[in-house]
Amino acid sequence: MADPLTIASGICAAGALLSTWQLRRRAVHAEAEIGLLQAELAAERHAASHDPLTGLPNRRAFYRLATTLLTDAAGRPLIAVVLDLDDFKQINDRYGHAAGDQVLVSVAERFAAFAGDNLVARLGGDEFAGLLTTPTVDGRWIEHATRRLCETLAAPIPLGGFSLRVTASVGLAPVTGPTQLTEALDHADAAMYRAKSLGPARTRRQLVESAPLAD
Repeated sequence: MADPLTIASGICAAGALLSTWQLRRRAVHAEAEIGLLQAELAAERHAASHDPLTGLPNRRAFYRLATTLLTDAAGRPLIAVVLDLDDFKQINDRYGHAAGDQVLVSVAERFAAFAGDNLVARLGGDEFAGLLTTPTVDGRWIEHATRRLCETLAAPIPLGGFSLRVTASVGLAPVTGPTQLTEALDHADAAMYRAKSLGPARTRRQLVESAPLAD
C-alpha cells in the first residue's frame, strides 16, 4: 500500500506543475495580446500621419516633421518645394479615378526618389510638398534642380495598355530659419501658382521663388 505522504507529495507536485503551466500559458497569451495591441497602435499612428493612397506623410505630419528638421538643421541650407499637377481633373474625367490614383502614386514615388532621404508629403488632392537639404541656395542650382524634378515627373506613366504624361507646376523657396517654414511655403506656393498661370505654352511649368536669405 502506498504511503499517504508520498501520494500527497505527488499530488502537490502535479498541482504545482499544472499551476506553472497555466501561469506560463497566461503569460504567453498576455504577451501575444500586448504585441497585438502595440501593432494596432502603431498602425493607427501610421494611418493618422500618412496618406493612405501614396504612403507619404500627410499635411499634419509634414508640418510636424519639418519643424523638427528645421530645428536640427545645424545651418544646412534648406529648400521648401510645392508642386501641383496640371489639369489633374481631366485625368479623372477622361480615364477614371483608378487611373488618377495610379498617377498620384507614381508622382509620389518619383518625388520621393528625387528627394532621397529628405522629407516629402502629400498635402491633399494632387498637391505635394517637400523640405530638401541642398549644398547651396544659389539660383542657378535651384533652377537646375527644378528642371530635373519637372523632367522626372513628366516621364510617361504606364496605365494598363497605354502610358500618360503629366506635367506639374513647381515652386521653390529657401527656408531662412527654423521659424520661417510657413513663410517659405507661402513663397513656394505663390511661385507654383504663377508657374501654373503661364499655361501649357511653357515647356517647363515651374518658377523659382528667391526669398532674401538671412545673414
